Amino acid sequence: MSGGLLYVDTSALLRRYVAAPHRLMVVEAMEATSVWVASTLTRTEILLALQEVVVSPEQLSVLWATVRGEWDAFWEVPIDQRCLNRAVDIGGQFGLGTIDALQLAAADRLPRPARFLTLERQQIPAAAELGFEVISALDATQ
Repeated sequence: MSGGLLYVDTSALLRRYVAAPHRLMVVEAMEATSVWVASTLTRTEILLALQEVVVSPEQLSVLWATVRGEWDAFWEVPIDQRCLNRAVDIGGQFGLGTIDALQLAAADRLPRPARFLTLERQQIPAAAELGFEVISALDATQ
C-alpha cells in the first residue's frame, strides 16, 4: 500500500461491493492506498444503495455485514455545520446538487495532497479545482 489519503465517494464505494463497470479500478485504487476516507453520509448512502441492487434479503445481510466490517478502516469525516456551510459554497461555485456538494465539502477538509475516487462525472472538475488528484474512469467532459 502507498501512503496518502484516498477520499472515496459513494458512487465508487458501491463498486467495491457489487459487480459493476469500473469495479476493478475502485478495488485497485483502494488496495493501493493506506488511508481510506469517507463522510458519514457515505455510510448511509452505501447501505441504502445496496438495498436497490440485491436479489435477496440474505445477500443484503451479507453485503451490509461486509460494509460494516470494513467501515472501521475508514477515517470518517462528519457532516457537521462546518461541512454544511462549505457545501453551500462548493455547490454554488460548481453548480452541484446537495449530495455532490456535501461529498466534496467533506473531502475538502483533508490535507493535501489527497486523492478523490468517484464515478460521478459532475464531481470531477470540482474535485480537481479543489486540489485533489482525481481517480475516475469517467471523463468530465462527456
